[in-house]
Amino acid sequence: MMVFLLPSVVMNRSHFLRVIRNLLIVGVVLVLAAAGVWWLKQPKPIAVTFKEVDKGRVASTIANTRAGAVEACLRTKLSTILGGRIEILAVKEGDRVAKGQLLLKLWNDDQQAQNALAQAQLEMARSRVNEACVLADNALRDAARQADLRAKGFVSASAEENARAVAQSKRATCETTKADVVQSVARVRAVKVEQGRTVLYAPFAGTVAKIVGEVGEYSTPSPPGVPTPPAIDLIDDTCLYVKAPMDEVDAPKIHPGQTVRITLDALPGQSFPGRVKRVAPYVSAVEKQSRTVDIEAVFDNFPPPAAGKEATVALRDAAGKAAAGKLLVGYSADVEVILAVRDNVVRVPTSALLEGGKVLVVRADGVLEERRIKAGLSNWEYNEVLEGLQAGERVVTSLEREGVKAGVHVVADMKK
Repeated sequence: MMVFLLPSVVMNRSHFLRVIRNLLIVGVVLVLAAAGVWWLKQPKPIAVTFKEVDKGRVASTIANTRAGAVEACLRTKLSTILGGRIEILAVKEGDRVAKGQLLLKLWNDDQQAQNALAQAQLEMARSRVNEACVLADNALRDAARQADLRAKGFVSASAEENARAVAQSKRATCETTKADVVQSVARVRAVKVEQGRTVLYAPFAGTVAKIVGEVGEYSTPSPPGVPTPPAIDLIDDTCLYVKAPMDEVDAPKIHPGQTVRITLDALPGQSFPGRVKRVAPYVSAVEKQSRTVDIEAVFDNFPPPAAGKEATVALRDAAGKAAAGKLLVGYSADVEVILAVRDNVVRVPTSALLEGGKVLVVRADGVLEERRIKAGLSNWEYNEVLEGLQAGERVVTSLEREGVKAGVHVVADMKK
């Protein structure tokens, strides 16, 4: 009996082990599946950008509400007083001109003829003065002789009176011809004034920015109420400043002499020190939703250009070498007025601030913690921290990302 029962027992034991092994495999698979489901349900860490709180300078500043612009100290848009056909265009756009240089002349041959006629009449009047005054002098001497003869009894009293009357008449004629000369001189000046209405001269040394019209075309002055482009736009680009609109609320804080930082869109990565030169004495209401006060700021240590050269500012090129950047009238510019400055203070990026003076701090375990801080001086870049943060802590600066809030797990965004 024992010989026949042993294979059956062995077979039952082997089957039992296979069942146990299969059950273990199924159990492991179920555990792994449950772990996978649990892991998938767990919130993934959010990639954020953060910055370490450090110590440095913080300046309290106010900036313009809209873009300002580089302006020329002298700029004029010239047009002739009278309209007419352009006969001479002595300059072209971009030319540098000297003060008093001819820029444009309209056809004025008729006025030149009037001037020649007036000059001739002036010369004739002067000749008549010589003739009339010589005759007056002779008549005066003759009257004196007649008076002497009358005193000696050689001529009658009537002869003396006639001689005196002739002398007075000649003297009056002399004075009349002198008045004619004055009138002729005035006529010549009037003709020259008329000629001046058809020519343009440079009122100061500068650069011709724009010309409207060509030789042979008709140039029309701007009548009242009709905006007509000027014939020539002349600027002096050796003296420049920045004009920028500031919010009316900030205007009482600004006064001439304050330090400013000037930035230009055309020269990125550069800022230039300057100072407030002028604050407008009135509020501008160009925009319905924003009332502003214009300020004018000048550059400090502005390299004075040589005579006839454009204004430049000191720059650094990509290699770090000194370079010169040409300033152009019309460049867009921003002005930061510096109200107060503090050095070596704990500071946090302005982009890390939440409403209510709060920040999100990245803890050592990667979880975000909301913390309220006490802020001091502030500007668009940094805020001074009086309480609530220490140098070396990390704060989130990508607050606009979805899901960024206290309690979530975060990782550093490696794309930044």
